Amino acid sequence: MKLTDLLCRERYSLSFEVFPPKTDAVFESVSRAALACARLQPSFVSVTYGAGGGRSRYTLELAERIHAETGVPTLAHLTCVSSTRETVEAQIAALKRAGIENVMALRGDLTPEMEAQDRSLWPYRHAIELVRELRESGADFCIGGACYPEVHPESASQKEDIRRLREKVDAGCDFLTTQMFFDNNLFYSFLYKIREAGITVPVLPGIMPITGAAQVERAVRLSGSFMPQRFRTLVDRFGTSPEAMRQAGIAYATDQIIDLFANGIRNVHIYTMNKPEVAGAIRQNVSAILGMPL
Repeated sequence: MKLTDLLCRERYSLSFEVFPPKTDAVFESVSRAALACARLQPSFVSVTYGAGGGRSRYTLELAERIHAETGVPTLAHLTCVSSTRETVEAQIAALKRAGIENVMALRGDLTPEMEAQDRSLWPYRHAIELVRELRESGADFCIGGACYPEVHPESASQKEDIRRLREKVDAGCDFLTTQMFFDNNLFYSFLYKIREAGITVPVLPGIMPITGAAQVERAVRLSGSFMPQRFRTLVDRFGTSPEAMRQAGIAYATDQIIDLFANGIRNVHIYTMNKPEVAGAIRQNVSAILGMPL
């Protein structure tokens, strides 16, 4: 099922993001955690890209397994940074053979070594180039793209960032998913601005439950996300107690999700980090709103 069909439904829903294993040795254990998240019956499961060597095949294998064993629609990530055109073409062909309908087109993160290189020599410098290639591949993919409520770290301004986002949507993106954020007002402001800029595709807000104090530094480093004082106070108070921090983090994420639903957002994406217990607790907290009691 194409995700655009799901996102147009008149009901509230949660989707989950999981990551594939890095080696054959942990394939089963990582897959079990991802499958446990999928068995909570989210609207769909997004599987991140296992880039590097042969690891990218795990994304496809896990996406296929989740759909086969749970019936939940899946979204397979695909990145292009540092890849050759031949590699990307082979990945697209593999997605087509597997019958994957939904693809998340991303540039991918830059390593310090990549940042020092001359990017003008790269076959792919931006996600828009991957979106165009997917659209021109002959497959009828439903294509997703990323967006940044707090501005992409490499953009000079939000105005410039939104202009490039409009180009990516015009190139073929059917929907967008945001980077994690911890202040809903930032999302509401961003949504207003992109709608004013003519971007009308569905936008899924991405929520990251922070259930450990160590996650805070990593989240800031990876996304540059603004941490509201309310959230910082929560971490200061409960961060030294793993159980208390887990409960507080789930409560904070739940509060964000309920506020989004109350303000007319119907589809929310959760970065579950392969933690079914966290995904399950949040789903339980909003089960009556979803109309899907456990």
